[in-house]
Amino acid sequence: MKKVLIVGATGMVGNRVLEYCLDSDDISNVTVITRKPLNLDHPKLKEVMHKDFSSYEDLKNEFQDLDIGFFCIGVYTGSVKDDLLKLITVDFAEAFAKTLYQESPDATFCFLSGAGSDRSEKSRMSFAKYKGIAENLIDDMGFKSWYSFRPGYIYPVTPRKEPSFAYQMVRWMYPVIRLFGDNSSIKSTELAEGMVSVGLNGTEKKILENRDIITYLKSTAG
Repeated sequence: MKKVLIVGATGMVGNRVLEYCLDSDDISNVTVITRKPLNLDHPKLKEVMHKDFSSYEDLKNEFQDLDIGFFCIGVYTGSVKDDLLKLITVDFAEAFAKTLYQESPDATFCFLSGAGSDRSEKSRMSFAKYKGIAENLIDDMGFKSWYSFRPGYIYPVTPRKEPSFAYQMVRWMYPVIRLFGDNSSIKSTELAEGMVSVGLNGTEKKILENRDIITYLKSTAG
């Protein structure tokens, strides 16, 4: 039975990751570090309130004896200024991964990245550049197993208030986007299921593009 830790559990993907973890017979304990209450009662769940995701010095005990860590914190492109985007995308990810490795060096780390992540760190697109930087930092830490998930457009299965008109348009166009193939988009439920399954069972690829996640799910179906 596995013990897991999640940050970003109030987000579209992280919330689904939490659901799959709580439903899994292979997971005994789920700790969530969050800024606001989840309003969820479950015998497996431990909720830890925390304000500063750039440091976990006061929470190191929560990172001990873990099997899997899920980093699901993200921010919509164009919704914040560049310095805050970098803080959330790079610094938050580095702080979580570093503490996980220090306290549970044998744990598997699952990182919610994004399509187009640029590990050359030269992209003119801040999102791609910062995701690439974060992946490189994680790769250099020494994890025995870590996985980066690079979804394309993530279709929110549960209806929500979209962050902008552009996101509303993309949601409406989802049936058309799907026609572009397995590297174009993925449902939030599919992405979360893939992350939890890979975290539990592993897979050959360290970097999973959108098509890789869908292929993986098809291979494990049934």
